[in-house]
Formats: sequence, structure tokens, C-alpha cells
Amino acid sequence: MTQTLPSDSAADRVGSPEAGSPAASKGPATDIRRGWVLFTVLTGQFMALLDIFIVNVAAPTIRTDLGASGGGLQMILAGYTISYAVLLITGARLGARFGHGRLFLQGLVVFTLASLACGLAGDSGQLIAFRFVQGAGASLMMPQVLSLIQRTFTGPSRARALGAFAAVIATGAAAGQIIGGVLVSADLFGTGWRPAFLVNVPIGAFLLILGTRVLPREEKAARTEDRARGLDVTGLLLLAAAVGLLTVPLVLGEERDWPLWCWLSLAASTVLLAVFAFYEQRLARRGGAPLISPKVLRAPGIPLAVLRIGLVMALNAGVLFALSLHLQTGLDYSAWRTGVTFLPTAIAFGTVGMLWQRLPERLLRLAVPGGFVLAAVSYAAMGELLRDGGDGGVWLYAAFLGVGAGLGFGYGPTLTRALGSVRPQEAADASGLLTTVTQLGMLLGVATLGTLYLNRLEATGSSSEAIGTTSLALALTAVLGAVGGLVRRRV
Repeated sequence: MTQTLPSDSAADRVGSPEAGSPAASKGPATDIRRGWVLFTVLTGQFMALLDIFIVNVAAPTIRTDLGASGGGLQMILAGYTISYAVLLITGARLGARFGHGRLFLQGLVVFTLASLACGLAGDSGQLIAFRFVQGAGASLMMPQVLSLIQRTFTGPSRARALGAFAAVIATGAAAGQIIGGVLVSADLFGTGWRPAFLVNVPIGAFLLILGTRVLPREEKAARTEDRARGLDVTGLLLLAAAVGLLTVPLVLGEERDWPLWCWLSLAASTVLLAVFAFYEQRLARRGGAPLISPKVLRAPGIPLAVLRIGLVMALNAGVLFALSLHLQTGLDYSAWRTGVTFLPTAIAFGTVGMLWQRLPERLLRLAVPGGFVLAAVSYAAMGELLRDGGDGGVWLYAAFLGVGAGLGFGYGPTLTRALGSVRPQEAADASGLLTTVTQLGMLLGVATLGTLYLNRLEATGSSSEAIGTTSLALALTAVLGAVGGLVRRRV
């Protein structure tokens, strides 16, 4: 699925590169060197994106091999997303302060070592812990990609580099499903799911060697205000605690029959979110640099964009988790076949993302609510096709196309309009906010819709019944995206 990466530097916006940046230099930065810079950062980005989706296909095998519970399996997926979402904006600010090339390499080291640890994990607890570390590495690495492209390229070469950047993002979801399926199905040397993580190790080592030679690690031209921006450590800790206290009971509560600590955790999460909002407003009034700017949250169109982008990503993550389990355990698909089955959704999403702006203006106004309605109808059809225990035949692939196209229309126009509604000086904060919402939406999708599937599976003993109920919930959730816009127009 597409996502926007935050950039905290004013120099990272499209425009003339700063003096002293590689793009501005006519001497040392040759075309070949710039090409290697692009290859390095885009390969690192692709590798980090891959790990968001690759585990979905490996999930049933991980569950069997490690004896993970349903909640444990959800935490294996969610751990990466939690640390990635919470630390992403901080990673961008660290890059602006200490150098984007340096932070990319440091994040790459953390990500690669954590991938090795994931591949060698002996139980689900270890794997969950290492996934958190892996997400932290990605949060240091990913925000630097767009910044390095903007600083390295100019003119037509920048446009081509940004096109390659968009293409990598658009193909990340599909590639993650397919590559994960191939690696798990191959069962190399009897290692089962482990190559899904270990494949990152040789790639990461190669990129580290290459990156130390081609990436800038000292950016003397970085603007003073970029280096001076605070990191908002207090806000980071408050948000991390609130997200953790919210996620853990949502994932584990059902299978543990909702003990008292789950309810206390949810209540504490609500309190901490309120404290976080108060602290961010106070910091902004004092002239500080809050993690999430209250000004951006109040900008026209941003609240609705937060809702819709969060819903799109929750729907995507929820259906990937539930369907991966259903196809492999309920329909006995191989991991490889499961990955290929999701391909229509990814293709439709990516195609819509590239072409929606060509629609006539009168249709563009209906694109977002219409996309959510299309997704809702497609989810409902998917549930009916799978509820009786069949595989849905060709009609299931048609439903997957509808899901991908619908979510594409819900996401692309929403993101573009939201970023266009904020002032240029707030664009970086808006991008960071919406990227964080993207990841948190995925997290909540796994925690809620994934929990619903596992609950119905345990209660009925039927994966078909469980996916039917989950599909209905997916359809109703998609309707919220359309209704949200209608309510806003009437106010």
C-alpha cells in the first residue's frame, strides 16, 4: 500500500537544492554516483516495506512452528508497526539534525541485525521483541529516503528518481505477499518461515558496504532551523505508552477472556492520549516542535483525512491478516498460492494511485466516497463467496480487484488533498502525521479485525464462518469512510 514519508527539512521540498548539496554540485556528484545513491536508498526502502507485508503469508507457518497463540501471532505482526509508527517522525528529525545519509546507514544496521535475530528466534516471545527492534530500524531508515533523493537530484533527474520512489512503494505490498509465499513454500533446508527474515541479512550487508561509499554522512548545508528542531522526547514517550496500552489488550483481551488488567490498560491509554494532546498543545504554544502539530490537526481537511487514511490502512491490514490465515488453514492453500491470490488487490490499488488524477473534475468529487462504497460492496461479496467453504472461483479475484480499486480511490485523492490544504511551512509535519496515521491504521486493523476473525474461528470452529463474519465487519467499516465525508458536507 502507498504511504507518504515525512520530511522535516524545508530543503527537502521540491525546488532548488541547497548550495553544497550533491544535487547542486556540478563536480564530484557524477551521474553514476547519483545512480548508486538511488539504488541504495530504494533497495533499503523496498526491503523495509517488504517486511510489513511478508509476514502475513508466513503467519500460519510461524504459528505452527513456534506454537504461537492468536494474540501472539498478531503481536508478531503489530510489533514492527508499533515501533515504526511511533518513532517515524523522530527518525525524520534525527536525519535533519545529524545527516540523512548517516541515519539511513544506522537504521540499516539496526534493521539488518534485527532481521537476523528474527530469523533465529526460538519462540514467539523472542520474535515479538525482535520485531519491535526491526521496526525501530525501519523508522530511522525510511524517512531519510525521500530527503536523500531531494538533496541528490534536480530537474528532470529528480522527477525520474521520484517516479522510481513511487514505483517501489506501489509494488511493496504485492512483492511482500509473493516473495513471502515463495520463500515459505520453498522451505529452504527445512527452515520454513525463517528465510522471510533472513533474506534481509545479505541484502542489508551489501547495502551497508555500498552505502558507506556513496551516501553523504556529513551534510554541512543542512539548515540551522532543521538542526535546532527539538525531538519532543516527552511527547514520544507519551505516545508510545498510549499506543502500547491500547494495542496489547485489543490483541490479547479476547483469548484471555478480558481480565481486569485489559480494561485498566484501555482506560490508561485514554488518559495518556489526553495527556499527550494537552502536552503537544502546550509545547506548541511555547514555541517548541511538538511531535504532532496541533496547527496541522486543525487544518481544513486534515481531520477527515486522518479518519479516511486510518480506515483504508485498517481495512487493508485486517483483510490481509484474516485472509492469509483462512486461505492457508481453511482452504489449504500453499504460502506461494496465497501470496499470488492477493496480487489483484495490489495491482488495482497501484493502478488507481497512478491514474485517478486523470478523471474528469465532476467524477473526482465522488472518487473518495465512491471508492469506499466499492470496497464495502467488494468485501461483502468476498464474504458471501467464502462463507460456504468454497474458494469463490474467478469471482473472488473480481472482488479482490474491487477491494484494491476502492481502497485506492479512498487513499490517493484523500492524501493529495490533505497535503495540499496545509501551508508550505507545515507540509513536513502534515506528511509526518499522515504517515504515522497510516501505520497506526494498519496496527488497529490487525488488532481489531484480526481479533474478530480469530474469535469467530475459535467460537465456531469454522474458518469459512469466521471469514464471512469478518468480511461483513470489513464492509461496514468501509461504509464509515463514505459516510464521514457526507456528514462533513452537511455540517
